[in-house]
Amino acid sequence: MGWIATIVLGGIAGWLASLVMNRDASMGILWNIVVGVVGGLIGSAIGNVTGFLSTDAGWIMYLITAVIGAVVLLAIVNLVQRGRVR
Repeated sequence: MGWIATIVLGGIAGWLASLVMNRDASMGILWNIVVGVVGGLIGSAIGNVTGFLSTDAGWIMYLITAVIGAVVLLAIVNLVQRGRVR
């Protein structure tokens, strides 16, 4: 996937994850992109290990795994910051 597509899907995934984790008010577009891209890396690692993500997966599957990874990342951040998951 190209860099532009990665940034766009990362931004969407980070925004969706921030809505799920109720952190939307505290994050801007830059942090949504960062969380989405890092979440995509986490989601891809989880997907490859479990066999959920294949090499011929479409952009929707990448978006789903990025959102899952971003939610995991935000849950870890919540644990570190507040000692609990919201």
